[in-house]
Amino acid sequence: MGVSIDVRFPASTADKAVKVSVNGVTIPRDEIVREMQNHPADKPFVAWQHAARALVVRELLMQRARALGLTAEPVTEDGRRETDDEALMRAVVESEVTVPEPDDATCRRYYDNNRARFRSPDIYEAAHILFAAPKDDKDAAAKARADAEAVLATLQEKPDTFAALAQAYSRCTSATQGGNLGQLTLDQVTPEFADALETMTVGELCLTPVETRYGLHIIRLDRKIEGRTLPYEAVAERIADYLRDSVQHRAQAQYVARLISAAEIDGIALAGAAEHRVN
Repeated sequence: MGVSIDVRFPASTADKAVKVSVNGVTIPRDEIVREMQNHPADKPFVAWQHAARALVVRELLMQRARALGLTAEPVTEDGRRETDDEALMRAVVESEVTVPEPDDATCRRYYDNNRARFRSPDIYEAAHILFAAPKDDKDAAAKARADAEAVLATLQEKPDTFAALAQAYSRCTSATQGGNLGQLTLDQVTPEFADALETMTVGELCLTPVETRYGLHIIRLDRKIEGRTLPYEAVAERIADYLRDSVQHRAQAQYVARLISAAEIDGIALAGAAEHRVN
């Protein structure tokens, strides 16, 4: 079970023992301290906040479970068995939060409005020659740039020498393959390299050496395979799962917020927004 709620504490909470209670039931301070280990933070005060708000919600759900007369029926998922308390909290939400199933029309509307999300990435086949250019060595960096510019000028006159020049100059392991990098997607290369690929046409050399954290690159784009939009039928189930989870998430948050607004909570002042998630 994951719990996340906006909470405001008095400034002195980290320094004084604050009695936290929910509908007259006190949450022991040592229990909050133990719970802090599950909410690591840069400052103990922040960890205390997260721990206290998690236990407040837990107590609210446990009180509701008792009011409904629910019985714990733990389930096992991925080799982990729920505790009785976790099972009861899940049962409360399942019994009182109704989540409608997304229909086909809703899924198709989401697909039509978000087609870019269902497009496979473009694939690039490229080769490069890498000149190491250490930024902390100005002389070495200047030499690397001069070499890169000279080799690029040679390639512009004799493009068929690319493989030989890659073997002679490149400081990338691809040098043994004539600089060939194989098939790439833009998320597999540095942002600068990706920007260069996007602006190049097939068969073209980059106009100037491209600088990245690895050094200077002379890039040649050999082929580009355009991505394609996946058909609705291929992603319909994924869309339904996403919409179902999204609606469930909001419904659970609203339910916990209602429990909070109807409860008497002392020791902490909770904001009006709440987020509750049951795994």
